[in-house]
Amino acid sequence: MDFNTKLLHGKTVKDYPFNATIPAISQVTAFSYESAEEQEKVFCHKAAGYAYSRVGNPTVAAFEQRINELEGGNDAIACSSGMSAITLALLNMLCTGDEIIAGSGLYGGSIDLFEDLTKFGITTRFVRHMSVEEIEPLINEHTRVIYGEVIGNPGLDVMDIKAVSELAHSYGLPLITDATTATPYLVNPLKLGANVVVHSSSKYINGGGNSISGVIIDGAAFKWDFDKFKALDGYRKFGPLAYTVRLRTDIWENLGSCLSPFNAFMNTVGLDTLGLRMERICSNADKLAHALEKMPGISDVNYLTLDGNPYKELVDKQFGGKGGGILTFRAGSKERAFKLLDSLKYVTRASNIGDVRTLAIHPASTLYIRSTTEQREAAGVYDDTIRISTGIEDADDLIGDFSDAISKSDCWL
Repeated sequence: MDFNTKLLHGKTVKDYPFNATIPAISQVTAFSYESAEEQEKVFCHKAAGYAYSRVGNPTVAAFEQRINELEGGNDAIACSSGMSAITLALLNMLCTGDEIIAGSGLYGGSIDLFEDLTKFGITTRFVRHMSVEEIEPLINEHTRVIYGEVIGNPGLDVMDIKAVSELAHSYGLPLITDATTATPYLVNPLKLGANVVVHSSSKYINGGGNSISGVIIDGAAFKWDFDKFKALDGYRKFGPLAYTVRLRTDIWENLGSCLSPFNAFMNTVGLDTLGLRMERICSNADKLAHALEKMPGISDVNYLTLDGNPYKELVDKQFGGKGGGILTFRAGSKERAFKLLDSLKYVTRASNIGDVRTLAIHPASTLYIRSTTEQREAAGVYDDTIRISTGIEDADDLIGDFSDAISKSDCWL
């Protein structure tokens, strides 16, 4: 079954009550039971059912099952945001004194999170590129996880998932990947050796820019050393399921980072068109990037399918030649970048990605406002950098919009 057919006719789609084509919205706080005995069994996980929407809800479960099927995981846990998904995915397995190895080209919010984790005694060692050659020298007795974005945002570094996962496993470490910018349309990291996948499902999965959400998918294929991973020690009896069991029944439940039923519903509806949207988004990004390379005053156009891109061979192998929906370029100065952004007619100035609308932003003054100059430049962000998240508009209109905006910005300077 191919991707778009699976979206609409996968096995989890057929499980909706009353043969509904989409799940109902169970916008409730709690669920009632006929007897106290029945309610006790549900609370003690001795019977199927729902007790309280913070710990389980049928609309949220429908979304979790859909995304879990697409990623080929064992279980998926939906969270209130992408950042909450990243935070919980890490805290679920880390203790004070543990170390993370991560790419320096991460999304700015993730870098800020890793800075915050130092206050809890969890430190991060950054590498410029998520490659075996750069990661391996940093692995030590305190390393507990390798974390990276499948496609860096906005630097567009690409992780060789198979190679990095093999390295991680050779040292008894799990690999957690943020696949937000790739989506299941381009790649399933679990099939290439990753152990846990996180998404900010607010982005491409939702597609309409209408709901904040995140999700964690566990492949349940990692052999946990419970003497090494102290956070999971109390879950030894669950073996490879220990990560998911602790996440769902402990840290996720107790921190209260649950997804609202309505947002889960909007994500489930968005999934139906993920393949169609991603096909158009990738095509538009490719066409716009090639056009921008020829426009005056524009330099360092960065997109994964451009000739000369260092990741093009890996993109062909890992993503089937598609480069995703993000590209960046340099406008020459911060002032010119601002003028160019203000001159766009069809492109929306907004901080999201993965929308059906094409979005643009100046990352240095927004997403990386808390980062140092060194951190920004490691992520491919300079004072004149503009990040574009392509939507599903007609490519010729987008290209014309940028051409006109560049001409206008030059006139204003």
